[in-house]
Formats: sequence, structure tokens, C-alpha cells
Amino acid sequence: MNFSKLLIAGIIAGLLVASCSKKEDKFSVSGKITHAEGQTLYLEELQVASTKFVDSVKINKNGEFEFTGKTSIPTYYLLKFSENKFITLLIDSVEQVMVEADAANFERSYRVEGSMGSLLVKNLNDQLLETRRKLDSIQSLNNLYHGNPDYEQMRVEWDAAYDSVKQAQTEFSTQFVMNNPFSMASVLALYQKFDDQEYIIKDLHTMRVAASALNTIYPNSGHVKALYQNTVQLLQEEKNAKLRQMIQEQGENSPEIILPNPDGQEIALSSLRGKIVLLQFWSALDRNSRILNEALVEAYRKYKNKGFEIYQVSVDDNRVDWVDAIDQDRLSWINVGDMEGSNLAARAYNIQNIPYNYLLNEDGEIIAQNLKGPALDRALAQLLN
Repeated sequence: MNFSKLLIAGIIAGLLVASCSKKEDKFSVSGKITHAEGQTLYLEELQVASTKFVDSVKINKNGEFEFTGKTSIPTYYLLKFSENKFITLLIDSVEQVMVEADAANFERSYRVEGSMGSLLVKNLNDQLLETRRKLDSIQSLNNLYHGNPDYEQMRVEWDAAYDSVKQAQTEFSTQFVMNNPFSMASVLALYQKFDDQEYIIKDLHTMRVAASALNTIYPNSGHVKALYQNTVQLLQEEKNAKLRQMIQEQGENSPEIILPNPDGQEIALSSLRGKIVLLQFWSALDRNSRILNEALVEAYRKYKNKGFEIYQVSVDDNRVDWVDAIDQDRLSWINVGDMEGSNLAARAYNIQNIPYNYLLNEDGEIIAQNLKGPALDRALAQLLN
């Protein structure tokens, strides 16, 4: 076979692969909805904060309909008649989804086949619907018997039953996520609520498991991106809350640090009371720490005569590297470290990464954290100018 024939064969093979790839992305949603003849049925993509119109069809005289679409990853869709009358589907590429329902009870009772994700979604929604029914029933009894002579005794029992139903739902949803961490259905489980305010799953460990797993497989999904970012934010908030709790338990806003400087002289953080202090954790071997040092040199030059001091804690374990970095970066403020990682100080301030800092006021109270560049300069300007 000569080169031209090989080239033609390669082009044909490429076109076949592309054709198959396009075909593999196609899905269909069809089925039968009784008592809906002539009504318009809509298919919308459910995005993170909105919906996107995909298509609409008229239900035929036999109650039948069909949609086709394309997706390369599991995607949430709404099959809907109106804003309050819809069912949620989770459709993957090439799935041929079959839906059977009745228009009168469309969103509460339907059958779906051909889509594992949609079956998982239905399982979640059915369970939550039953939980809400039970909670409403208990609340109705509470309202009905309010004022009854035995109400207080009955209320205690109803409150216990109410909490038990909620706990069962939380356990169900949590187990669902742990059993299906790589399924996009877990995104729905994590964002379902008992009501307009209260999330069913509040456990950050469960969120972290799902966010990590899904981000590995579907990093381009808008829902996964939102879940991952939300989880990171909540973990940061939890870390900050733990820091505040630790400070309160120790009875002071900033735990004491006493570490030696390069000359071996021990210097206490508390000895700087009366000044605005930047407590900075760093490493001579960390590139970002060294880059930030440049900004700190400028800030120290600008504000040192106005009551500003830097107390820089090294997490290094090599004294030569530490001292060389101090000289090379021209760090003229207080530098301390035990050359064993300064672990006690790092743990006391919940240091998870470097560089990281806390800004302390004249009384040693933490007033800001992780300030860099312009943010640090603005904070110091407000305090010292």
C-alpha cells in the first residue's frame, strides 16, 4: 500500500473514530405520560445556579414523547411541565432513558429505566419525600393537640420522634454518599435539605470524600467545581473556628511563643506587647516564603518606626539554610526557630501551610491573618498612619 493510500485510510479511520465519538455522546429521553395529550413538555439542563433550555415537545395523543441530546459526562436535567411540576434526571452519554408517569402526579410518582444516575436520584428524592411526610405528620399532631392538658408530655414524645426521623434521613444520605462517592448523584445528596434552611448532611468528612472523588473524575463539571470550592471554603472556616476555640480555651488571644534567635537568645512573642506585630511562619527552603520576604522588607522599612514589628518563626531544621536566608533576604527583624520545625508554635497557631501569618494589635490580639502584599500594607496603613 503506497503512502497516498495509507493517508486516505488514515483519514477515513479518523472520520470513523470521530463519528463514533459523536455518536457515543448522544442520549435519548422518551416515554409515556398519561393524561397529558397535547401538553408541552420541556427538557432543561440543571446548572449550578440556573437552568438552560434544551428542547420542548408536544405530548402526542398516545401520551408519548422523545428528546435527544448530547453530553460527555453525567449531567442533571429537568423534565418539566411547569416550575412546580418536574422530575430530575441524571443522564450520562449514550443512555436511553425511559420515563413513565401520569400528569396528575408527575413529580411524585414516576418510573425511570435505562439510567443508573436517574435511578439513584429517584431513590434520594423518594426517601426525602417520605421523610418530609413523616415530619409534617408529627408537626400536625403537635399543632392539633396544642393546649391539650397532656400536651407537654406528648410534645416530648413527638420531639423525640421528630429528631429520630431526621437522624434516620441523615444516616441514609450520609451512607448514600459514602457508597457512591464517584457518582454525580452524591452532589444532590449533599445539597438536599429538610426545609429551606437546614441541610441534611452537615458532616464535612462526607463532603470531602465526595468532593475529592468527583473532582478526580469530573473536574470540568460545574456542579463538581462548585462542590469542591464550597468544601474547601467550609474546611477553612472549620479550621478558623478551631483556632478561635483554641485561643478561647487557652484564655488568651495569641498563645505564647518563646524561641531562640540565631544568636541563641530566647525571645518571647509577649515581649512585643504595645506594638503592632506580624507573626510570620516561614521556611528558608520554601520559594513562596522567600518571595514574600521581599514584601515584608518593604513593609518593615515603611512602618518599623511607627510601632510595627515582625516576629518571624522558622519551621526549618537546618540552621545554615536558615541563617543564610536571613542574610540573603536582609531580614532585620526578630527571627526565631528551634531548628526542629518549631512544632509547638506551629501547632498552637494551627499552621497548615507556609508562608502564613497573623497580625496582632498592641494587646496581642489577633486582628487579621494571612495578609500578603497590598492587603498587608492597607492593614498597616490603617493601624499606624
